[in-house]
Amino acid sequence: MSDTPDPDLLRRLNEAVGNIPKLQREIFMAHRLDNMTYGEIADRTGLTVRQVERHMARAIYKLSKQMDGRKLSWWERWF
Repeated sequence: MSDTPDPDLLRRLNEAVGNIPKLQREIFMAHRLDNMTYGEIADRTGLTVRQVERHMARAIYKLSKQMDGRKLSWWERWF
């Protein structure tokens, strides 16, 4: 297995992340890239830990669906 990331995969991931709502994107990036805990994110955003959990779950759902090549339904785009 190569250490070089697949450029097509990175492009699709970047596009998928760009398609989720701003707050979900910020929470996802803070948790996955900055290694922040849900509690730290909650303190930073003013949300409860439970709200952060919900935003993460929705972001992961949307990203996994898009990475599988499926489009988000009209109602999935805003929740």
